[in-house]
Amino acid sequence: MQEVKQKQKDCEEDLAKAEPALMAAQAALNTLNKTNLTELKSFGSPPPAVSNVSAAVMVLMAPGGKVPKDRSWKAAKVTMTKVDSFLDSLIHFDKENIHENCLKAIRPYLQDPEFNPEFVATKSYAASGLCSWVINIVRFYEVFCDVEPKRQALSKATSELTAAQEKLAAIKAKIAHLNENLAKLTAKFEKATADKLRCQQEAEMTAGTISLANRLVGGLASENVRWAEAVQNFKQQERTLCGDILLITAFISYLGFFTKKYRQSLMDGTWRPYLSQLKVPIPVTPTLDPLRMLTDDADVAAWQNEGLPADRMSMENATILVNCERWPLMVDPQLQGIKWIKTKYGEDLRVTQIGQKGYLQTIERALEAGDVVLIENLEESIDPVLGPLLGREVIKKGRFIKIGDKECEYNPKFRLILHTKLANPHYQPELQAQATLINFTVTRDGLEDQLLAAVVSMERPDLEQLKSDLTKQQNGFKITLKTLEDNLLSRLSSASGNFLGETALVENLEITKQTAAEVERKVQEARVTEVKINEAREHYRPAAAQASLLYFIMNDLSKIHPMYQFSLKAFRIVFQKAVEKAAPDESLKERVTNLIDNITFSVYQYTTRGLFECDKLTYLAQLTFQILLMNQEISAAELDFLLRSPAQTGTPSPVEFLSQQAWGGVKALSSMEEFSNLDRDIEGSAKSWKKFVESECPEKEKFPQEWKNKTALQRLCMMRAMRPDRMTYAMRDFVEEKLGSKYVMGRALDFATSFEESGPATPMFFILSPGVDPLKDVENQGKKLGYTFNNRNFHNVSLGQGQEVVAEAALDLAAKKGHWVILQNIHLVAKWLSTLEKKLEEHSNDSHPEFRVFISAEPAPSPEGHIIPQGILENSIKITNEPPTGMQANLHKALDNFTQDTLEMCSRETEFKSILFALCYFHAVVAERRKFGPQGWNRSYPFNTGDLTISVNVLYNFLEANAKVPYDDLRYLFGEIMYGGHITDDWDRRLCRTYLEEFIKPEMLEGELYLAPGFPLPNNLDYNGYHQYIDAELPAESPYLYGLHPNAEIGFLTQTSEKLFRTVLELQPRDSQAGDGAGATREEKVKILLEEILERVTDEFNIPELMAKVEERTPYIVVAFQECERMNLLTREIQRSLRELDLGLKGELTMTGDMENLQNALYLDMVPEPWARRAYPSTAGLAAWFLDLLNRIKELETWTGDFAMPSTVWLTGFFNPQSFLTAIMQSMARKNEWPLDQMALQCDVTKKNREEFRSPPREGAYIHGLFMEGARWDTQAGIITEAKLKDLTPSMPVMFIKAIPADKQDCRSVYSCPVYKTCQRGPTYVWTFNLKTKENPSKWVLAGVALLLQI
Repeated sequence: MQEVKQKQKDCEEDLAKAEPALMAAQAALNTLNKTNLTELKSFGSPPPAVSNVSAAVMVLMAPGGKVPKDRSWKAAKVTMTKVDSFLDSLIHFDKENIHENCLKAIRPYLQDPEFNPEFVATKSYAASGLCSWVINIVRFYEVFCDVEPKRQALSKATSELTAAQEKLAAIKAKIAHLNENLAKLTAKFEKATADKLRCQQEAEMTAGTISLANRLVGGLASENVRWAEAVQNFKQQERTLCGDILLITAFISYLGFFTKKYRQSLMDGTWRPYLSQLKVPIPVTPTLDPLRMLTDDADVAAWQNEGLPADRMSMENATILVNCERWPLMVDPQLQGIKWIKTKYGEDLRVTQIGQKGYLQTIERALEAGDVVLIENLEESIDPVLGPLLGREVIKKGRFIKIGDKECEYNPKFRLILHTKLANPHYQPELQAQATLINFTVTRDGLEDQLLAAVVSMERPDLEQLKSDLTKQQNGFKITLKTLEDNLLSRLSSASGNFLGETALVENLEITKQTAAEVERKVQEARVTEVKINEAREHYRPAAAQASLLYFIMNDLSKIHPMYQFSLKAFRIVFQKAVEKAAPDESLKERVTNLIDNITFSVYQYTTRGLFECDKLTYLAQLTFQILLMNQEISAAELDFLLRSPAQTGTPSPVEFLSQQAWGGVKALSSMEEFSNLDRDIEGSAKSWKKFVESECPEKEKFPQEWKNKTALQRLCMMRAMRPDRMTYAMRDFVEEKLGSKYVMGRALDFATSFEESGPATPMFFILSPGVDPLKDVENQGKKLGYTFNNRNFHNVSLGQGQEVVAEAALDLAAKKGHWVILQNIHLVAKWLSTLEKKLEEHSNDSHPEFRVFISAEPAPSPEGHIIPQGILENSIKITNEPPTGMQANLHKALDNFTQDTLEMCSRETEFKSILFALCYFHAVVAERRKFGPQGWNRSYPFNTGDLTISVNVLYNFLEANAKVPYDDLRYLFGEIMYGGHITDDWDRRLCRTYLEEFIKPEMLEGELYLAPGFPLPNNLDYNGYHQYIDAELPAESPYLYGLHPNAEIGFLTQTSEKLFRTVLELQPRDSQAGDGAGATREEKVKILLEEILERVTDEFNIPELMAKVEERTPYIVVAFQECERMNLLTREIQRSLRELDLGLKGELTMTGDMENLQNALYLDMVPEPWARRAYPSTAGLAAWFLDLLNRIKELETWTGDFAMPSTVWLTGFFNPQSFLTAIMQSMARKNEWPLDQMALQCDVTKKNREEFRSPPREGAYIHGLFMEGARWDTQAGIITEAKLKDLTPSMPVMFIKAIPADKQDCRSVYSCPVYKTCQRGPTYVWTFNLKTKENPSKWVLAGVALLLQI
């Protein structure tokens, strides 16, 4: 059928092609009519084209294919005779049947190019129509010839199709009948099959149910054991549940702020026993762990994956934070907690700070939306606006909270987290009630674990990765198992009716069992792997332990000076770099040694560049001692002795080369096992010991006999007792021996090295010292790197009034463009510093990588005055720049303020140069004399280079204006105005004046002036000549250069070493447990001392009873009463505070800050501040101070026994010695009726000691107990004379003090000697005694000679 259709289609297409030719032929005929043809016929002799057309027509129309031979025009004409019949024959021409002959004959005509209708039309219109007819008729016929066979084939195919269709219809009828029968049969078959299937399914379901039941019974059988145990436990728990919950709520509410040790002690040592001792005991699970009850492994695992440190303390903190009802307040100085919180809550956390722009709006929006808000970096005081929020003071049925004046909708999902980075904040009690305080401060063990992970991840990343994967995998297993179990139980509990049909339930049970088994298997594998990993990690623990120790030593430095603040973040960077740079080694043991060495040295370098010179040795000593203690290389008891240096009192020294104090130390040392017989050995071998003790550098010498074989620390202990002045040198040698020489080289890091460590988040902080400008280094570095003022990328802001805005603008611009900013003297803008801190924090992220900030500030004179925020100090690289030490460096530095041009500018060159050099020497002396402490200057003064340069300007002006050198005027201007302007103490003013009188006088031009022994004033030289003269001629550094006695250096060195050990003692870790070799615990030591003092301190003086004894109240008796009253005040306070502390230690009173300070002072052998405030000035430690106090009480008791003047009065024993000395004048004035204001005291030094006096003088008084510092008294000659070496404060014989009229005083050959209560001098001034001298008094002024009441 398809074929037929195709043939039909072909025929039609071909016919369609022939159609146009036929139509064209028809059209051609239509152009012909009778008229045309007649006209054509009328041609006589037509053109060839026309005759060809007529001939072609004749050929085409030849009947029967007989083509006429004669086709001439004539013949043609005959054909066209009858026009109508000719036209008709054309119209009815049989176009479908043209004879072959005709076609053949017509071909030549058609090929003729002139046989073309258009061409013919030019000859005859009619001929053109005939031409067109011929062409198209032939064209039609050619197509038709193609179509005809196809048409015939089509007709045949059509007839065949018709026959076939009739046949098909018959077959279809037959099939329809058959199908009907088949449908009936199929229906029957399907019914039978369905019945069969239903039976099969019922059988399978029954079998499945039986199988499921078996599986369920089998699955639950193993759970049965576990669940039975669990039920048993639950029953047990039910009994202790109340007690457990009580303990856990107390754990959450109260323990957060305590350290690990106190948490354990409160939980196990206080609360549990208390609950069990109640009248009706509250049962508690004996092994209760709050973490087990409040969280599970899955939670802890998730927290650790979020970055919570892995130590127990951190887990407890996180548990408290997640479970507490009050808002948590994190005390997080190392920012570990906040890091975890930010990871935990991620994008959902709203972070803000109090005072930040729009912070209240942030809180208000979060309050409505129910978000979590973190307020970071809280200070100790909190914006009162937040009061209602902190206290959750809800209004309108708990739906709103007031913030300021605005009522904000309160979403119960809202959560607030508070955070501070203050290490030891003191919050108001109400805040502590509103918030749950949580102590996130890092512990030494905790940090050790963290650093171990860090060092292993760098050294063995494979191990750390494996451990981390294991932990994550196990955590994942725990979480999966928990989810499966929970799912199973929930399905079991929710299954109703016949749950045997729930295949999912049973399959879940089986999966749970399989997973549990797999987990168990993996856990076993993991345990084995973990043991291997831990073994490998443990090799690196010594490095981590040492690094952790180093951090805590560094962190404690803020106790020495509040400027010394370091962050854990910065420490970690130093630690990381140190590990990277440590020398590699094939041997693991050696590699770990290299790591320890490099970490220690890197941390030492990082820390010391920010320490003052005077604190560097303290830090080094603490570092060395703590490392040795940790490695158990030294004994804690010996270290304790070294730091405290106890001494037995009241034992006179049997050898002349050791002072009583030193011998007391030797005796105390001999009581220790390691040093038994030391005292006897010194007495027995006095000669060799004398040689050792009196050598110039005993620390370099060997100890006599077998004592030289003692350990380094034991040798230090002996040195401390015998030669405390050499301890700073001995300590350096000790450090060098234990840690290596690179620690004591003292080379300062160059600025460029430190600069490399800085960054946009790490400013450089210069701690300023007088007379040093560290910012020159910054400018030079800037020039090298293209940062200058002219390039507009270097901003220098000197802070002061109104400069804060400028500084902020500079910081904002620099952070964006990558410029440098110097902020000078930020200590002058205290109120702006918190803004600066926030600004620096803001710019620490996302600012230009080249952005740098350089800050400079002076340290506060006292810790109370410290104002620089911790955040600025912690994140900065701190650098100290101190003026040079030693006369040579100071003299060069003074001269460096001038140039050759300065020397040549004055017309009177010789005078100008001489006085200028003398001024430089004077400047160096007054600046460097400070190091000798109170013997140098009573008070410390900030002499600076400005004083020197202005003095030189004044000198120039005066020399140019005067013919003669006005020495007096110059000395007055320099001593009273330029330098004297700083001086506040009269004795210091006298010293300054005396120096100028010695250095600037007419003799200087005669070449006879010595600025110091062995250092004459140089002649007229040029600028470089003076520098060379200093290097060549200046004697070695010694107290002589300042006019002082060498003993001054011994005193100064002794005090330096005392301060060093005192500070190291104060830095010792507070919670050193008992049993680590240090003997009794802190509390026990304090308790013993407390009881001893309470037992020995006497009752108060009964003043009314004493008054009743007295008939006449003479000036002396008035003084006695005043002293008794003062003593009563002191002893009353001692007894009150000690009893209070005793109750506090027993736990009967709450410990207050004052009680804690008192406990600390007792432990550190310091006089507690409240006692010192009510007492007299003293520099002694508590033990010596207390013995001194008992002696004073005894002296007062003796005097008030009968009120008779003692034969010699112990002047030291008075709170106010001036009152006694004034009483001498008063009694004399009354007796002789002299005016008191015109009297003075005359001091005669006797040649006797106190034991030789039996009775007091008739008038005046004998006094004893004075010591001379800076010189000694020559008893035979009765004058002041040079001190003996190493005898720092020789005692004075008894002195006779009597009152005389002021005009009778003998002022010739006397030195006005100030009397001070202690070697601190300054404010402890008592009186001035005139002492006889043969030498010029100026010598004793420069030597700082004074009388002291105590040493």
